[in-house]
Amino acid sequence: QVVRVESGGGSVQSGGSLSLSCVVPGYICRRLSMGWYRQAPGKGVEGVAAIDDNGNTAYSESVEGRFTISQDSAKNTLYLQKNRMRPEDTAMHYCAADGDQMTAIQIIRATVGMDQWGKGTLVTISS
Repeated sequence: QVVRVESGGGSVQSGGSLSLSCVVPGYICRRLSMGWYRQAPGKGVEGVAAIDDNGNTAYSESVEGRFTISQDSAKNTLYLQKNRMRPEDTAMHYCAADGDQMTAIQIIRATVGMDQWGKGTLVTISS
């Protein structure tokens, strides 16, 4: 079973920063496709950022240039650094994994099609 732990959620003011983390034991070795997703109140799941097993990254247009996805293979940890945050970034954020090898863009678009999901962490941005 793939285990994911997301941490780093919280409340910040508009323009602030947060960093999320997700631990997936052995995911580098298993070459899983990994991504960050979010669901704002009353909206569907949106792919935010993804990284494929070649280290290529992809982002949604709404966060491009503000968010950065990265990984620490030694710690089996996936990160999402969120800068210049906006009130519309308020959402539950999820880390998800899939055993199929996909490109980063495919991972972004996979959304609810991803195999394994973490419980999520809430990020709230006040104006």
